Amino acid sequence: MSYKQIKWLILIIPTLTIGLWEYVRHQFLLPYISMELGNWLAPVIVFTVTVIFLTQLFSLLEDMQEELKEARAEKAALEEREKMARELHDGIAQSLFLLAVQVDVLDKRNTGAEAEIRTFRQTVHEVNGYVRQAIANLRDPVSPDTLPWMELMKSLSMDLAAETGIRADWSWKLPEEKLSAKEKVELYASLREALLNVRKHAYAEHVRISSEECGSGWICAVSDDGKGFDGDNLRLTDKFGLKIMRERAVEMGWTFELVREHGISVFRIRKRRER
Repeated sequence: MSYKQIKWLILIIPTLTIGLWEYVRHQFLLPYISMELGNWLAPVIVFTVTVIFLTQLFSLLEDMQEELKEARAEKAALEEREKMARELHDGIAQSLFLLAVQVDVLDKRNTGAEAEIRTFRQTVHEVNGYVRQAIANLRDPVSPDTLPWMELMKSLSMDLAAETGIRADWSWKLPEEKLSAKEKVELYASLREALLNVRKHAYAEHVRISSEECGSGWICAVSDDGKGFDGDNLRLTDKFGLKIMRERAVEMGWTFELVREHGISVFRIRKRRER
């Protein structure tokens, strides 16, 4: 049923109800029902029909409006991603390419610092690769409809194990239907960033990805046995990736935690019960 049809039904049903009642009353019920009783019954019948039919139509209308709202939010997010990708490509990526060319020119001059130049060139190429991968991810974001949700999530741990040799355990108890399309995308991005941090900074041998339901909410966590961090909490403002993760969690209404528990670093996202 289309949005336009629902609106017309909401307008027509009460009118048809009162019209049909008045016709039946005057044609068939006048000998049995007084005029005063008929006048009292008219609003009761209209109210009853409204409760039975119009509430369902209003529910359909609200669902359609919510879907439209989500579609607009996803479109805005895609437009923002494209804008960021364009800025990365036109700014940082082009600058890194120019820097790589300058390093090659410097290397050909035989300055006597071949080892340092080689290390510098490798770093530039790695950073360039990260930037171009980020551009690709922004322009072609992961869609929960392109792969089965569980397969998509499991690939995070499988890729980590294959690329680094880190042993990755998977314990996922969160049903797919508990998440909206936007939540799936944002949760995937958050867990991917968490595993990237483990790969780059933790020097871990074992990582565990887990999730479980918590009432009407849920908890997802990434824990590792790496070197951890100093103090009770990591200074999030000093780590751009973690800052983005925290901002994403706040935007989604989730709780973001990064703690050290019994020698284990734990990144945790929690969605609390809706009130």
